[in-house]
Amino acid sequence: MTEECLRSEKRENLRKGVYLLPNLITAGGIFAGFYVIVAASDGKYETAAWFILLAAIFDGLDGKVARLTGTASKFGVELDSLADVISFGVAPGVLLYSWALRPFGKLGWLAAFLYVICGALRLARFNVQVSTVESRRFIGLPIPAAACIVATCVLLFYELGGTGTIKMVSMVVLVFLLAFLMVSNIKYLSLKDPELFKRQPFMILVLFIFLLVVVVAKPEVMLFLIGMVYLASGPVMYYLSWRKGRGSKGSDAPEPPAEIDVEEK
Repeated sequence: MTEECLRSEKRENLRKGVYLLPNLITAGGIFAGFYVIVAASDGKYETAAWFILLAAIFDGLDGKVARLTGTASKFGVELDSLADVISFGVAPGVLLYSWALRPFGKLGWLAAFLYVICGALRLARFNVQVSTVESRRFIGLPIPAAACIVATCVLLFYELGGTGTIKMVSMVVLVFLLAFLMVSNIKYLSLKDPELFKRQPFMILVLFIFLLVVVVAKPEVMLFLIGMVYLASGPVMYYLSWRKGRGSKGSDAPEPPAEIDVEEK
């Protein structure tokens, strides 16, 4: 099929219309991301952090709704990717700069831009590899998870009342860490794995209910801890896999020949 035919087919598909419900949910995520920028510009950093988490909820819902209702489309996929750049790339970058990195001047907004560009590169790589990698693992830290970690750090700061110096230094370290992990080849567990939504043992349900109660009781602290556990899970699994691979190579190596005791004559 020629390129002109493909273009004609895409135009015809758009004339037929787009699916309303999943794209409205994606639009809700874009709105949340845009409001993060507005709130951060007005100095409402805690509100901006909560709206990043709201955008993450919208991001998790749109794909599920599209699959459950049979309304998945190429248009929805493209819109979702653009929403991720805004809500989990640009918005957290603006929040980071306005909240913690502004005192560093030029270096501050360059660090915030590093987060944004690495997030965009992470999304671009995901889009071209989506059909060639396993669905249970993400290659690199997912950008929604990185944005949620930024949000939970802001919420924890206001919950504990940290100092400005701690805030600036910790955010600089966090920005470079998140940027590196997003473009790395370290694998992370996919929370969108369909297997997670199939029948599970009864105790798994009890565990999740208990976790939900704990999170609701102290959301700022618990959401931060959950984010840190997920952040560390990638490097930990990478290290364990490396150790396992190194051990298997060692076991497959041929044993050295036994020394032969030759009597002197």
